[in-house]
Amino acid sequence: MAKKASSLVFTTNGDRLVKRTNSSSKLLRWQKARYSPLARQIDVFSLAARLVFYLWWDNSFGNNSPKQRNRRAQWLVRQLLNLGPTFIKIGQALSTRPDLIPIEYIEALTQLQDRVPEFSSAEAIATVESELGSSVNSLYLDFDPVPLASASIGQVHRAKLHSGEEVVVKVQRPGIEELFNLDFEVLHRLIRFSNQYLPWVRKYDLEGIYQEFFSLLYQEIDYFQEGKNAERFQENFQNYPGVIVPKVYWRYTTKKVLTLEYLPGIKISDRVTIEAAGINPDRLIELGICCYLKQLLEDGFFQSDPHPGNMAVAADGSIIFYDFGTMAEVKSLAKDEMVKTFFAVIRKDADRVVDSLVYMGLLEPMSDMTAVKRLVAFLLDNFRDKPVDIRAFEQVSAEVYMMFEQQPFRLPPQMTFVLKSLTTLDGIARALDPQYNLLQASKPFITRIAASSATSGNFIGQLARQAKSYLQNRLQKSKQTEILLQRIETRLEQGEFQMNVRNEASDRALGRIHLALKCLIYACLFGFGSLCGSLLVLVPALNWAIAVFAFAAFWFLLFLRSFVKLAIREKLDRLAQK
Repeated sequence: MAKKASSLVFTTNGDRLVKRTNSSSKLLRWQKARYSPLARQIDVFSLAARLVFYLWWDNSFGNNSPKQRNRRAQWLVRQLLNLGPTFIKIGQALSTRPDLIPIEYIEALTQLQDRVPEFSSAEAIATVESELGSSVNSLYLDFDPVPLASASIGQVHRAKLHSGEEVVVKVQRPGIEELFNLDFEVLHRLIRFSNQYLPWVRKYDLEGIYQEFFSLLYQEIDYFQEGKNAERFQENFQNYPGVIVPKVYWRYTTKKVLTLEYLPGIKISDRVTIEAAGINPDRLIELGICCYLKQLLEDGFFQSDPHPGNMAVAADGSIIFYDFGTMAEVKSLAKDEMVKTFFAVIRKDADRVVDSLVYMGLLEPMSDMTAVKRLVAFLLDNFRDKPVDIRAFEQVSAEVYMMFEQQPFRLPPQMTFVLKSLTTLDGIARALDPQYNLLQASKPFITRIAASSATSGNFIGQLARQAKSYLQNRLQKSKQTEILLQRIETRLEQGEFQMNVRNEASDRALGRIHLALKCLIYACLFGFGSLCGSLLVLVPALNWAIAVFAFAAFWFLLFLRSFVKLAIREKLDRLAQK
């Protein structure tokens, strides 16, 4: 059986793939059969406690340089890898949130890949035979026991059906569902603990994020659902040239085994091999962005993790999609709405773009969307005509911090999936052409939308109105002050205008002073209790001494809690001031 060439790429349920490893590799703790719920809880809670302590230590003693943050981030990546699939997925999700965590952590988590060893071929064959109810020899004419690639959720084996068709068989890692169930309970305890003893985390709605994350995770380990997703995706692109989806063989597919058509290809980020094959990288960028716009805007059904392990390039320049375990849905836009949104992006009209995002369910409406609109305006100003530079998000760190501080706000899960997809696609496009232009690459999609609706009078009228509005906007650019005054007048008439005058620096300083005073009071009560307890020990009055020492311990715990909150508040304030 031929082995996998370096230019081929396969995936197992959205995980980054790893090369074949020595089957004798040392098992990680989570892979061992005898791993009790108590041991898992200790591992998770101890990691959380160490992370909080390290952050507090670095902040309290002024050792919070970029170099130190990078060291902490690399340490966190190693810990997540040791904890296994659930936490690898959490790290990958966090790597798309530059609005919430420092850039050093983003860069480290972006490199997070599965490094777990493959499980034995005997276990893989046993799973296939158990799920499909027959011996592997009667199911497949040939089954390669050595996996093409391995990831945390499963691994891929190449095989051949008795009909002669070449296939790949995705086999789920034994015990993975039980591990997810265990992590589901352990993380729920950690979130309840955090909500009870760390009030500052409540505004992030960790409970909601936790439910959304595990809902997606459980979809990933259902290969039968992935097969249905693949067929739906294939149907959406059946008349779309340049996109290839592997066929699903349902006779050989269950919840833990998925058999797909074997479609080898060139890794989509491998520019050297792509150019050597005579394929134009710029055309690939256009095709990738346009087919994703179709998924997001037209179909409302999109692959939420389009990393290089999930896409490849065929010999004719078509894009092959491999993985359909992490699909998400949004409310699709009508063609006239698409035109409005495209022209709003061209005009850098943040209000119109935000309205479209709310309509699609990608933003949650609030009474005051000013901070969100300012953030969208920043993105349009900085990234409309050039690739995304993730470091540019540092420029709005204070803005994001204030937005979360003033009004609890959480992006809906669909929006986080879109952001993750866009940043991943941006990375692929930059690998092919560091200076690609997003709007330029989107033109074929816009042209196709226009051509497909050319017979519609309403659409043509809408297109004309939007073009007229755009031209007027360009001609009247010098009248921005007048337009701003008109908007203020409209908001005043509708009763939507609110004025909020505050000194950010003084508000933060007052918050820290308040916490510092609480720390001082608790420290005094603790000291007073300790002194009284010591005197009672000398009397002696041991029973009273124990009671007083317990009283002192209570105030010490309150002091410690307030001190940690103070340290965290100082860290956040420093981040906002950068």
